[in-house]
Amino acid sequence: MTEPVRLSKRMSELGLCSRREADEWIARGWVRVDGKIISELGSKVLPNQRITVERQASAEQARRVTVLINKPMGFVSGQAEDGYKPAVTLVNAESRWKEDKAPIQFHPSQLRSLVPAGRLDIDSVGLLVLTQDGRIAKQLIGEDTSIEKEYLVRVQYSKPGRLPESDLKLLNHGLSLDGKKLLPAKVRWQNEDQLSFILREGKKRQIRRMCEAVGLRVIGLKRVRIGRVTLGDLPTGQWRYLRPDEKF
Repeated sequence: MTEPVRLSKRMSELGLCSRREADEWIARGWVRVDGKIISELGSKVLPNQRITVERQASAEQARRVTVLINKPMGFVSGQAEDGYKPAVTLVNAESRWKEDKAPIQFHPSQLRSLVPAGRLDIDSVGLLVLTQDGRIAKQLIGEDTSIEKEYLVRVQYSKPGRLPESDLKLLNHGLSLDGKKLLPAKVRWQNEDQLSFILREGKKRQIRRMCEAVGLRVIGLKRVRIGRVTLGDLPTGQWRYLRPDEKF
């Protein structure tokens, strides 16, 4: 890479922040290139130029929170739609898990720009991440993310007998959606009517469509892990903060 690129894009590539945050910081005069403050949006830099951010930017970033919710059925991940409430409405002082050990006080300002890092269908339950931190959003839903997500899926086979071993192999690797081959998955039986799916991508209604392709009907779907962070004992409809020692 020897061509100049937008400063905000380069900051995102370096993992300093998201592009949106970069534009905010540039506009506020919080970004330096080779020691010189750059405050003009759209400015370009070369790959060998040194980018630093002012203390105010680092302090603001440190105050940003990430929340883990055990999403119940009937809530949408993002914007309200068709009369259904968004999961962020579950985040308030009363619904915080009593066993949350994070040393953070809840404040309504934490709801500002608290957005889902990934989606969970309205009829699916389990671990949903909401964050104010662009770095975490990029880590979980960026183009080059390879973070595993684990689901427990209760299924019903639509044909007589049990799912053939060859179809289980297809679920692991061999299916395509929308004309594009899926990445290898890890799919295995947990018990006679429940599968564990571990995916490294998240196409819309991917698991339900994968199951349909081999004659399985999904009765229930619960996300239990994202990377190294697990749902654990977090009760349905409650939330907790991502602790400083936890990393996806």
